Amino acid sequence: MSSDNPFFIKRIAVIGLGLIGCSWVKGLRDRGCVAEVVGCDRNLDSMQLGLQMGIIDRFALTPAEAVLDADLVIVSVPILSIRPVLESVAEGLPAHAVITDVGSVKGSVARDARAVFGDQFDRFVLGHPIAGSERSGVKAADGDLFCRHKVIVTTESNTSPAALDLVIQAWQAVEADVETMSVGHHDEVLAATSHLPHLLAYSLVDTLANSHENKEIFNYAAGGFRDFTRIAASSPEMWRDIFTANREHLLATLDLFNADLVKLRAAIEDNDQTTLMGVLTRAKAARDHFSNILARRAFVEPMKTSSLTYKANPSNVMSGTFRVPGDKSISHRSIMLGSLANGVTEVSGFLEGEDSLATLQAFRDMGVVIEGPHRGRVTIHGVGLHGLKAPANSLYVGNSGTSIRLLAGLLAGQTFDVEMSGDESLSKRPMGRVADPLRLMGAEVETAEGGRPPLKIKGSSKLKGIHYDLPMASAQVKSCVLLAGLYAEGETSVTEPAPTRDHTERMLKGFGYDVQVDGSTVTIKSGGELTATTIDVPSDISSTAFFMVGASIAPGSDITLEHVGINPTRIGVINILRAMGGNIEVLNEREVGGEPVADIRVRYAPLKGIHIPEDQVPLAIDEFPALFIAAACAEGETILTGAEELRVKESDRIQSMVDGLNALGVAAKGTPDGAIIPGFGAAGSFAAGTVASHGDHRIAMSFTIASLRGSAPIEVLDCANVATSFPGFVELVNSVGLSVEADGAGE
Repeated sequence: MSSDNPFFIKRIAVIGLGLIGCSWVKGLRDRGCVAEVVGCDRNLDSMQLGLQMGIIDRFALTPAEAVLDADLVIVSVPILSIRPVLESVAEGLPAHAVITDVGSVKGSVARDARAVFGDQFDRFVLGHPIAGSERSGVKAADGDLFCRHKVIVTTESNTSPAALDLVIQAWQAVEADVETMSVGHHDEVLAATSHLPHLLAYSLVDTLANSHENKEIFNYAAGGFRDFTRIAASSPEMWRDIFTANREHLLATLDLFNADLVKLRAAIEDNDQTTLMGVLTRAKAARDHFSNILARRAFVEPMKTSSLTYKANPSNVMSGTFRVPGDKSISHRSIMLGSLANGVTEVSGFLEGEDSLATLQAFRDMGVVIEGPHRGRVTIHGVGLHGLKAPANSLYVGNSGTSIRLLAGLLAGQTFDVEMSGDESLSKRPMGRVADPLRLMGAEVETAEGGRPPLKIKGSSKLKGIHYDLPMASAQVKSCVLLAGLYAEGETSVTEPAPTRDHTERMLKGFGYDVQVDGSTVTIKSGGELTATTIDVPSDISSTAFFMVGASIAPGSDITLEHVGINPTRIGVINILRAMGGNIEVLNEREVGGEPVADIRVRYAPLKGIHIPEDQVPLAIDEFPALFIAAACAEGETILTGAEELRVKESDRIQSMVDGLNALGVAAKGTPDGAIIPGFGAAGSFAAGTVASHGDHRIAMSFTIASLRGSAPIEVLDCANVATSFPGFVELVNSVGLSVEADGAGE
């Protein structure tokens, strides 16, 4: 037994010496996990070859003889041959032995097992490794065939836990990734992901081969034809058996495909380019985002690690003129309102980060045709306020709080039920703040325990307009209520206790919808419509904040940030840095698509600690992680109050920043609604240290910028989520003066 692999079994019987069975036992043998392997095959040559290659220790002429004294029996024969094999196995099966199979259809095998062993037999564990090779037979055996490949183990109500555990361990011992699912679910999934593609490949080749132009067709076939039809070179006998065994699920999937194919043909015949583009864009997006979209997949390539560490080396100056990615808040809303508008909306400057793409995919899932993004350009074929369709599955929005909260308002007014879910981080964030006002409007909204995601929203609820006083300043909650107001009877109004970003109101007006703003109250009425428009998304001031702080703290720095959105509800970071003594100029002010835009020049200036005015807190709520770095570099103490919302962002940002500053030698302290940060002044610097970002993109980027005043390298852990808001962050900061290494990005 290998010291690295604790699994060990005394004797295995493998019935059928093909690629899969031989590879499994070879993998176990190579790893020292089995004492003896007995083989059985109807082909004597295969058994003798298996013996010569050392894959089996001896062979038996019948399955009944092979399984005598076996601890595990592996049945690796064609699907339609399983029942007679099981009947022979039953004659010699020990009372303790566990049986498993490796076939790609489970329903028929389960029926065969019940017919042979009875309904109470609990030691048959049905399995299906999703791996293979273009070669076959004993000679093709590969002990590493299953490494990092999926193996599906299907269970039934009476499956013995001990038997199940044995089979799972036997697969894990050869480094397979084991998943469990029901028999019916397995056959349904494989009908769609494996059996139908094989059937279509065989059919296409057969159709073209019977064409009188077949010679020319095959002579001029391109790579796509070769790649798709490669699987038609598989064993016809094997696939005949699979198609027969999984007949019910295959027919259902084939009918679904055929219906969609008829629609596609009609679109081509009618020159319906929008429908055609919808099919193509949805298919491309589904393929590009395979790991997220096909959550019920049977097989995925090994996932790239989500572990990403930044090593930020000390650097001294930041310089250059450049533009950072587009505003995330505006990018989200451009997709939402463009989808609900009448006509085609053109968007440029769209932020191609994971959060914005989650919103885009959600609307694709609800039937909206969206072209792109390509270099920030997106074309949205709007369906009108009432044109969304029920998604086939739950809408997955990743780590995007904006997506789930704003979509909640829109979806509350639809006629269909929908569920929204997200990643582990999003699943910890409070949703009661949007669920509560929606329920007051008449929506049926369910949350998980503690008011967390997933959110379930029941369609066909008749919404009524309300007046809602926000209990705390939140643009997401305000926007959620206003978007629900598009579908609510009468008038909906929201009053906020302090100014928050007003992108929703501005963009609604840009799409031609009447919105009334009276001081701190925003009012909307249902019954209007949105008209498609053109949107140029300005650079995100939240992303420029890291560079504004960086240039402010690094002596000799001089940068100009181009085309930055300076919405008055978002400029808190500029106001606060200026109050601390920052040298910031706002140049070339203009308005683009209803949003104020400018170029911002920032030069180094010694900063001083201040008590941050509470009226600026809502205007800089997302920029405080970067401002904590500025405060640590200032002369004197900086005090933040009135910022309790920071504790329920992607992380508890107050605690995350305080802990990180402490790790770098700054004696910051957290308070219930803010922090006290003693600055080390112009002569000081950050010490070497390791900082936990807790998967929060803004925490990660803030401590990366701190390296401009670092005395030694700063290591920032768990930085993969930087891609949610700032794709290309490391490349850009390195181009303007920093020295950051990303460890794990390509693993």
